[in-house]
Amino acid sequence: MPSSLIFWTEWIAILSALATGLGAIPVHFVKSDSNKVKALAGSIAGGMMISASVFSLVQEGIALKIKFAFAPYSVILGLMLGALFFWFTDKSFSKTEPHLGELGRGLTKKGLLIFLAMFIHSIPEGMAIGVGFATGNFNFGLIMAIAIAVHNIPEGIAISLPLHSEGVSLKKCAVISILSSAPQPIMAVPSLLLAWIFEPLLPFGLGFAGGAMIYITMVELIPDAIKEGGKTLTAWGVMIGLSGMLLITNLLGLIDH
Repeated sequence: MPSSLIFWTEWIAILSALATGLGAIPVHFVKSDSNKVKALAGSIAGGMMISASVFSLVQEGIALKIKFAFAPYSVILGLMLGALFFWFTDKSFSKTEPHLGELGRGLTKKGLLIFLAMFIHSIPEGMAIGVGFATGNFNFGLIMAIAIAVHNIPEGIAISLPLHSEGVSLKKCAVISILSSAPQPIMAVPSLLLAWIFEPLLPFGLGFAGGAMIYITMVELIPDAIKEGGKTLTAWGVMIGLSGMLLITNLLGLIDH
């Protein structure tokens, strides 16, 4: 394995993770001092998370059945275990208040759960970057990383919208968004070096991340949005977020099946 390939895989994965922080920029123009704005922000973020889970993560995982016949079943198992994991996590946070230090100051339980869901979501993305470069086609790996980097920007928006509406500063929103993508550079090089191990795990990882994000959306984002803004506003917010993320995903060519 050429050392130059390892070097470029790591740096490109780092740049991909940093792109998530750009999602905090448009949030600067959203006023967050009313319940209706908070409800709309939360529901749009929820719609984006559902769209990313179903139309990107799950579809990409099922598409791997071309290589692995068990891929659809791994995705289904991952979905259920991802939801189960966050059910336990949610119960744990309800019993004890986590101590997060200075960075976590002002971060609510909802914000922390969203961060964890996106953090887990970034693990299979990092694996995908490494496996892409492991094909031996540098351009293929580069295109994969660029697609994920651009996809990270609306994910940064999905993280920043509800956080900013809860009073978290834009600077901290950007930092938290970038940290949520930390697994990408961490997982990229090991996946490059051990593609034969990591590639079969991709369907499960994609499903697990999708299940986590859907669970958080249903338990935290949508109920809070309905409480603060009503059913109609929440429904339209979810539709805007879902359709917007789906449009971005299609424009990137990530849905190709």
